[in-house]
Amino acid sequence: MKKMHRAVLVLLLILAPAMLFAQAKPIVLRLAETHPQDYPTTRGDYEFARLVKERSNGRIIIEVYPGSQLGEEKAVIEQVQFGAIDITRVSISPVASFVPKLNAFQMPYLYRDADHMWKVLKGDIGKELLASLEPFGFIGLGWFDGGARSFYNSKKPIYKPSDLKGMKIRVQESELMMGLVQSFGAVPTPMPYGEVYSGLQTGVIDGAENNPPSYYSASHYEVAKYYTLDEHTMVPEIIIGSKISLGRLSQADQDLVKQAAFDAIDFQRAEWAAYVQLSMDKVKAAGCTIIPIPDKTEWMKAVDPMYKKQPKEIQDLVARIRAVK
Repeated sequence: MKKMHRAVLVLLLILAPAMLFAQAKPIVLRLAETHPQDYPTTRGDYEFARLVKERSNGRIIIEVYPGSQLGEEKAVIEQVQFGAIDITRVSISPVASFVPKLNAFQMPYLYRDADHMWKVLKGDIGKELLASLEPFGFIGLGWFDGGARSFYNSKKPIYKPSDLKGMKIRVQESELMMGLVQSFGAVPTPMPYGEVYSGLQTGVIDGAENNPPSYYSASHYEVAKYYTLDEHTMVPEIIIGSKISLGRLSQADQDLVKQAAFDAIDFQRAEWAAYVQLSMDKVKAAGCTIIPIPDKTEWMKAVDPMYKKQPKEIQDLVARIRAVK
């Protein structure tokens, strides 16, 4: 009997390091990001990962893969849905195909200002829309700043909506964005983002629309010198997780990950604001003409018919958003 006890003790001593190693092995989650490593959204991803690692005492590691290493947005979203990728930061537009109410966030001149937008996103409406993704295999984790989109072109300064009449403006392949451009009398021209520079350079398109960091980082300012700060849309970015992957975590750990995503927002917003300022300084130094639009009343009137065409659920949500103080 004593020999048996000794044998068991020896076996436990041999297995103990392996058992400890197994227990100490962290949970690794992969996060897919389309932007490069130093872009504000990617910096926000890294802050999110840092908070998760710190708060879980290293039990949960989020590995960030920037620069579309794991694929482009549409493909990545599908892989997150099936659990092949754990988390991603994407634009709202492709996610709205699952939850159409997200289209409300893409409506033009929706918010009074950026503070209004963040009260909505951090409040009940933002939380409600994140939760609405769960039936489709996603866990909505949080929102990042995507800035305000404005028009730029290679032809002339744009001061009012009618100045856009007849101009060929590149848009995303989105019915809503095409309708926006048509509201101003311009000709919407869907085109992949990677082709915009050559399109502007060769005259296939007259202009496009995007936020200042994209206008600068994609070098569009080199071939489209007029940038009008009409700020027609302020569309947040969204962080989504795989219900399959995150469902393997305990509820406490899921809550930890969600809270870390929420707490990374202010860091990412600060990074975004700094990059917007840098971008504007760079394009001004390059000789671009920046046209501020302090009174957007005329622009807002032009897009009013778009709101009347929206389904009731969008109109109701818009009313709730605008009622947030």
